[in-house]
Amino acid sequence: MDSQLNETRIDGELAYDGGFLKVSRDRVRLPNDAVTFREYIRHPGAVVVLPVFDDGRVLLERQFRYPLNRVFVEFPAGKIDPGEEPLACAKRELQEETGYTAASWQFISTIHNAIAYSDEHLDMFVARGLTAGPRKLDEGEFLDIFTATIPELMEMVRSGQVTDVKTIIGAFWLDKLAAGDWAPA
Repeated sequence: MDSQLNETRIDGELAYDGGFLKVSRDRVRLPNDAVTFREYIRHPGAVVVLPVFDDGRVLLERQFRYPLNRVFVEFPAGKIDPGEEPLACAKRELQEETGYTAASWQFISTIHNAIAYSDEHLDMFVARGLTAGPRKLDEGEFLDIFTATIPELMEMVRSGQVTDVKTIIGAFWLDKLAAGDWAPA
């Protein structure tokens, strides 16, 4: 359908091989037959969890993010380990970061948060039937958890207190689900 827009990889190399991220540099042929380069970050994928309590409140985190030198409000999330299924990762991340486990899980959507320079995707899940337990934070991981209602979260998005893209998308999903306007595909 959109084949006239496709770019074709000619060859490429690994430009940077870090502990977490890998940067590729590919030579590509454009639709007009011109040749150019594309640099992009390879990412193993991640999950984002939208934890909803029985009373409708949601569980959120405050975490310092070094590249932007500030604390962000976010939903629990984390990188998928090699060979790990996304749902297993979501369950692990929720427990590690917040201490909570969930009785029911629902896949909502896959989002691509940085399409111009990364192949990263995030699989989004709603977690319900939450039960508190001990947190198991990773070495060097520091975050606080708190709760908010969906209207409070939407106001945090509107006012610019929440700028993290996965959290904004999750907030809109929860708002639409709560209103009965959307259902997962």
